[in-house]
Amino acid sequence: MVKKEIDAETASQIKKELAELRTQLEIQKKTKKKQAKSKQAKSKQAKSKQAKSKQVTPKKKPAKSKQVTPKKKPAKSKQVTPKKKPAKSKQVTPKKKPAKSKQVKPKKKLTKAQLEKAKKIAKAEREKAKKEAQAEKEKAEAEAKAKKEAAERTHEDDLEEQFSDEQIRNFQIEKMDMDKLTNKVCEIIADYEDNGMLQSDLWKKLKLNSRDGSRLALRLERRGLITREKILKKGRWTYKLIIEQAPIKLESLIDSPCLTCPVEQKCDFENAYPEPSPLHCQLIEDWVAVDFSKKKK
Repeated sequence: MVKKEIDAETASQIKKELAELRTQLEIQKKTKKKQAKSKQAKSKQAKSKQAKSKQVTPKKKPAKSKQVTPKKKPAKSKQVTPKKKPAKSKQVTPKKKPAKSKQVKPKKKLTKAQLEKAKKIAKAEREKAKKEAQAEKEKAEAEAKAKKEAAERTHEDDLEEQFSDEQIRNFQIEKMDMDKLTNKVCEIIADYEDNGMLQSDLWKKLKLNSRDGSRLALRLERRGLITREKILKKGRWTYKLIIEQAPIKLESLIDSPCLTCPVEQKCDFENAYPEPSPLHCQLIEDWVAVDFSKKKK
């Protein structure tokens, strides 16, 4: 036989029940003693009555005493005997506890597996929700960007989509020398330096329509001569043209001392002073200073 361990709770429960049974037994013993005493007192009274009363035969008195005999009382005590209490204690015996614990043990193992599964499901749901939120955010950003681009869209953007890169590079205006026109445009834009100028102002100066002017600006941008910067002007989106490569002017070489320098053939950047070198040439310094003062005026 395998001994089964009793839990502390069941043991305390059994102790309480035993204590209750003991108190009940003590109460029953006390009641029995009281009943016995009361019976003795009654029997004494009955004997005294028999002695006094001659009419009543003593034969009938024992019959009455038999009816009130304590034989019936033990029958009642049998009904309230503590034998039934152990039966109740058997019902609350710790035999059921191990059975319950056996049923609960595999449930704990299942709950662990279920918890792990629930964690995985919750994690997957969180990741899914995160991805959905990210997708919604990207979608909202794309929509906002599309709206912004649509609001900022100009006539030049439509032209840029209509024509290929080759068509823009080879763009020609009828009855015009494109090389001269290109140099003229670059010279005008170069005067504005880094501030640039609005293309609409440039087209007005050159007396070009917006379609030809826009295609010409795209052509110059493809060749790397200018850059176009989108700006908002008077509630409308347009482009500002900024020079990247200024055209070479022969005026910048006028009065250059290098053209008439007697030691120009010996001049070299690697020469050390007093050998002729552009790095420490007094003639070049004077020429630059005079030219700069003229431009400043």
